[in-house]
Amino acid sequence: MTHARGERSALCDLLDRLGPDAPTLCDGWTTYDLAAHLVLRERRPDAAGGIAIRPLSGYTASVQNRLKARHPYPELVGILRRPGGVYGLLPALDEAVNALEFFVHHEDVRRAQPSWEPRTMPADFERMIWKRLSAMSRLMLRRSPVGVVLRRDGGGVAIGGAKQGRRVEVSGPASELLLFCFGRQDHARVELSGEPDAIARLRVAKLGV
Repeated sequence: MTHARGERSALCDLLDRLGPDAPTLCDGWTTYDLAAHLVLRERRPDAAGGIAIRPLSGYTASVQNRLKARHPYPELVGILRRPGGVYGLLPALDEAVNALEFFVHHEDVRRAQPSWEPRTMPADFERMIWKRLSAMSRLMLRRSPVGVVLRRDGGGVAIGGAKQGRRVEVSGPASELLLFCFGRQDHARVELSGEPDAIARLRVAKLGV
């Protein structure tokens, strides 16, 4: 099983267990909202543009709400459980496009619940995450008001953020660094070193793609 399909399956199991009204780390979204978002992203390419392009976000939100109105929560999770759309045609394409997406959203649900603990990720998944994160670090950290040095446990450095001024070093496993760079700063298990004011500014910065 690919990492994308493993994360998809584990996320859907968790969504089934928690029900439609559980919180997530996605601001204002319940588990029902997140399930609808992921189905939209995969099966409604006409509406997916609003995920990243603000002027299109109204249409995206309306389609997401219609998905919720049309499908009861268990049915929507069942749709999500089956790879679909363009991404689901080939496992390799699914892995390339969905592995990080499903990992991050799986953690969005896990870490919004009480008494969560970080998982120990497979070594090959950590390597994949680091390879992609190091390639995307400048994009994901482009809105950081301070320079950022990502230092992966076991070796590896990537940089991003402001090119001038103070820097903050963020250290941890690749999976935790990814969550930090995706804007989950308060829930990523990483170590930060640098001037206190620079760290404080980085913690509240809007990060991610």
